[in-house]
Amino acid sequence: MRKVIKVENQKKKVNVVIKKGDLVEVVRGNDRGKRGKVLKVFPREGQAVVEGVNMVKKHARPTQDNPQGGIMDKEGPVRISNLRLICSRCNQPTKIRRTAIPESRSRVRVCKKCGEIIDKV
Repeated sequence: MRKVIKVENQKKKVNVVIKKGDLVEVVRGNDRGKRGKVLKVFPREGQAVVEGVNMVKKHARPTQDNPQGGIMDKEGPVRISNLRLICSRCNQPTKIRRTAIPESRSRVRVCKKCGEIIDKV
């Protein structure tokens, strides 16, 4: 009789085009149309925390920092597939293309609509 070993919760890194500090727009879900700055990115989970999007209630007990305690509003993570990066030139949600720059031997993110380089080298 063979032993079957299950591997659960094995997460692999997702190719992420969104970075911390980017301006993004939500394209799916309850917060559709909202724009905000990316505060944190979780590449293994394929999620990002966006400022002012997916607000959840968090119950906090009293501490020295927060002696009152109570219920606080906090941003929850959003799937990266539901976010689109906002191009600084055309000011629209866009898909991203990666292009190599020969003189610096690095790859940069480029707007597919207008061709603007998003990463400042």
